Amino acid sequence: GLALLSAGCTAPPVDERERVTDEQADELAAQLAVQEALVEAFAAAGAADPALAAAVAELAAQAGEQLDRLREAAPGGTASAAPSAPPPAPAEAQAWLRGQVAAAAGSHATACLEQSGARAALLGSIAAGLLGQDGRLA
Repeated sequence: GLALLSAGCTAPPVDERERVTDEQADELAAQLAVQEALVEAFAAAGAADPALAAAVAELAAQAGEQLDRLREAAPGGTASAAPSAPPPAPAEAQAWLRGQVAAAAGSHATACLEQSGARAALLGSIAAGLLGQDGRLA
């Protein structure tokens, strides 16, 4: 009876891949800021070119969903404010947005290499999704 009671009170060991080092937490917070800036970039591009806003509404929603997933994964779930890129001119909005998407994808892909477990998979998945968005914006 005592062995059963003590077995029920112990927590299973944490998978080493899921432990978050301070460096990994800082990098994940930085990626959270990158994604926040990307969501803002979609809004800025849409404000500069309303037709583009309508055309990329689905991509903007995906970027927002990716941000939510990053917030859930990040210890603390907050990021320091990322510097905002200046808004584009209407004629350049799509190319500007494509550059923002590509930069975020590259940042997430690079950061993925420093993470492990589910955090690495999440960043890799977001990077791949953003690369797909980059192609759609071409």
